[in-house]
Amino acid sequence: MYDQSKGEMPISPNGRKGGGPDLFSFVQCATQTKSIKALFELLVNYASNEGFDKVAYGALTCPNERRLPAYLPPPPTINFPSDWCQRYAEQAYRAIDPVVRRTATLLRPFLWDELTRRYQLQPRELRVLDEAREAGLKHGMSVPLFGSQGRLAFVSFASPFDDADPQARMAHLTTLASAFHNAVAQITPPPDEACETDIPLTGRETECLYWVAEGKSAWVIGRLVNVSDNTVNFHMKNVIRKLGAANRINAVAIAIRRRLI
Repeated sequence: MYDQSKGEMPISPNGRKGGGPDLFSFVQCATQTKSIKALFELLVNYASNEGFDKVAYGALTCPNERRLPAYLPPPPTINFPSDWCQRYAEQAYRAIDPVVRRTATLLRPFLWDELTRRYQLQPRELRVLDEAREAGLKHGMSVPLFGSQGRLAFVSFASPFDDADPQARMAHLTTLASAFHNAVAQITPPPDEACETDIPLTGRETECLYWVAEGKSAWVIGRLVNVSDNTVNFHMKNVIRKLGAANRINAVAIAIRRRLI
């Protein structure tokens, strides 16, 4: 097993160093690891066996939708090339990074290459992806991860190899990301009070949210509460922002959990 005090890499059940592709052994090791640094090293070790040795993990939102000051997480939860991390920060790429923007709206793992095929990206968004490839992050995927109180986190995996196929490894990498995220939650302290503060919803926001939970469209809700569907969408955008939700479905789940509706 993983001897944290000696700084050793984990030993797989077959006795050799390195986690290997055995996902069950990863979960076993992760639940016994007590530091973020060691846990991240474990994740990188296993992801490397899948052909994706560049990994980043971080949080994107708090429940009151206060964006964290930087998308790229600090060491030890990122091992992207240092030059790329520096340029990313200097150019404020977080605000235009299509990976970040889609992580906050998609409910499933996605390929970076998929973004250019499925969405009409702006030139500046394409520039971020192009420069990432030039920096050695040639093929990648990201896994949105939802936690308590509506928190949104992610794990991104990237490969420096031209022939890497994240689609073929998606299931394994998604399992690694989820297990890692759960293990982090077990060893990190509760969030600070600033992240726990509830922001009260207005009466109209609560009313719209209730009807969304009932499965009604913006057009139907507008007729029910005697406002335009654009006004309904405006109120729901405020609800999503206040609750730190990823979308309307996530907002409903958070509201029910907090007994707001």
